Amino acid sequence: MITRRITCMFFFLIVLTGCMYPEDELAQNQISNDTQLQVVQHAVDQYVERKNGFIPIVTKDNDTPIYLKYVIDFNLLKSESLIQSIPPTAFEAGGTYQYILIDVEENPTVKVVDLKVADQMRQVQQNLNIYISEHTYPPFGEKVTESIYTLNHEALRLDKPPFVISPYSGKNLPILIQTNGELIIDYRMDLYQFMNEYEHTYVAEDDLRKLITDNHPIAPAYSIPYTIIDGEPQFVENLNEK
Repeated sequence: MITRRITCMFFFLIVLTGCMYPEDELAQNQISNDTQLQVVQHAVDQYVERKNGFIPIVTKDNDTPIYLKYVIDFNLLKSESLIQSIPPTAFEAGGTYQYILIDVEENPTVKVVDLKVADQMRQVQQNLNIYISEHTYPPFGEKVTESIYTLNHEALRLDKPPFVISPYSGKNLPILIQTNGELIIDYRMDLYQFMNEYEHTYVAEDDLRKLITDNHPIAPAYSIPYTIIDGEPQFVENLNEK
């Protein structure tokens, strides 16, 4: 079961990051600016109104992580003449961002996923797949929570513990592994920074990741819910994702 889930996620990452151009080749491969987000948001709003609440997305499996699940289908928007062209920053146009929707049930809102982060995850996933093919189980390192561990980077033949570069702060965010074999990013450093920079009313029952999406166009992909415990962001593994 672990091997199957990891293999599926590996292929998803390949699809997500394939055909990406280097940053220095395309000036438009910068963070989606407000104008592009507003254009796509307006198109989505019109689509939802025309289609009686249906949203223009690519169909994904139900267990797809929340910030990778509702990928905008630009072909649907174009077929309704709601956009003339795909934003140059979008993956479909050769850019480095995947346009997604969040809050789809109450207020479908356009955000993006940084595919440079996805590419860094894919590289670690490749090493993990090779290890599991030879040893069956992942190389769990130190315990973080009951179901989250660090990775034994030496077993994966990595020079140092794996990380991604934060699209928010530029810091190195650790890549961790769940007991079900899925890789996640540890956003606690960024969440702490957001807690100090932005006023909010989030409490323990809330998913603290919304503090990021409230204040930034990039969604925290490859994450699980977080909560606030003693003023600190902490993982919470029994909070439903919405």
